[in-house]
Amino acid sequence: MTEVSFYHLQRMPLEQALPKLLERTLERGVNALVLAGSPERVNHLNDVLWTYDAGSFLPHGSADDGTPERQPVYLTTEEENPNGARYLFLVDGGQPSFLGAFQRVVDMFDGNSDEAVAAARERWKSARAAGFEVTYWKQSDAGRWEKAN
Repeated sequence: MTEVSFYHLQRMPLEQALPKLLERTLERGVNALVLAGSPERVNHLNDVLWTYDAGSFLPHGSADDGTPERQPVYLTTEEENPNGARYLFLVDGGQPSFLGAFQRVVDMFDGNSDEAVAAARERWKSARAAGFEVTYWKQSDAGRWEKAN
């Protein structure tokens, strides 16, 4: 069964949190798909993943790079899974129809925006009503992710 995990970003922006979660995903030997809301967002995240840490390398690509099937992390705006990802990361509040095709879906939302929080609550209700296992993660004061009840 697909687990849909909601990550409430409060202490760090997406640009800091996403690369770390993607690193952990790849450490598990799992490919990831990042679904963004616009081509501009894909380009921005592509740049972020190249520059977020001078001491790290996070292999990734988008349609502009070609060979999507060879990308451990693939960034897109389309409902597709060309790299056979088992983890899907939603970064712009999307509600794609293919959530059930993944082992885990990570829905990351800006916890400092009342609008983003309200929209995430609606996505939570929708995922739960669809029968998915739903979890909620928040950041501790130390910045670590903690599963909340």
